Amino acid sequence: MTNDSTHDSTHSSTHGGTRDRARTAPVGLLSGKVVLITGASRGIGAAAARLFAAEGASVVLASRDTAALGRLAAGIRAEGGTADGVACDLGDPASVRAAVDRVDELHGRLDGAFNNGAAGQSPGPLDGTSDEDVDRMFAVNFRGQWTAMNREAALMRRGGGGAIVNTSSIGSRRANPVLPAYGAMKRALNSLAESAAVTWGPQGIRVNTITPGGTATEMIDAWEAATPGVVERIVATTPLGRMGAPEEVAQAAAWLLSDRASMVTGATLAVDGGAGA
Repeated sequence: MTNDSTHDSTHSSTHGGTRDRARTAPVGLLSGKVVLITGASRGIGAAAARLFAAEGASVVLASRDTAALGRLAAGIRAEGGTADGVACDLGDPASVRAAVDRVDELHGRLDGAFNNGAAGQSPGPLDGTSDEDVDRMFAVNFRGQWTAMNREAALMRRGGGGAIVNTSSIGSRRANPVLPAYGAMKRALNSLAESAAVTWGPQGIRVNTITPGGTATEMIDAWEAATPGVVERIVATTPLGRMGAPEEVAQAAAWLLSDRASMVTGATLAVDGGAGA
């Protein structure tokens, strides 16, 4: 009788108790995943770093601002997360490749990549945009992403697949007369992601794009300073009646990187409060 009672108690604790815990324990959206985030030192990238780590990912943070990365990574580690920083200049292909290689050195694999870094353009019309502006938009907002995606995919391929999310812009989906070079490169990035999704899908690599609308970041602050009234105009043309928060954009990226979006690839997801509708 004693043995039977002990067995029944153990059986209940092991099976029923496990079911109860599984029902109530929080499950991180990105638990067990290694995720690289470019442009991670501020704005959407920094918000993504904190969110992805809270959702269980081991994050590697890349940016030119290594001091900011150090502070961000230390804060994540203080909360019990896993985070490392690496210097990365998206305008320098060798620097981009080295940043992805650092992920390999640290973790031996890559499950997700959030290619978020971007260079802003000085506001102005098409015929007032300098050759230097166009070259910089190409180098950072397109070629940098091209380089990152190829290196990331090579590392993901070794592990049997992964997911890539690129940050584009609402300005890539319509005329962008105030930021024409920025909008053009972001539109090219949308096309690149679609091509990559078709090319790498058979290898288990999903590629998607998010197009944020007006988001309260340092880039918008700079645009507002250069052209007062920008924020007011954005809010007025956004059905939800407000700017987005970086954390809200990061939430969309987290979902696309997660296994819950396992059938989503080649998509462009608007995160713009309805402004592009």
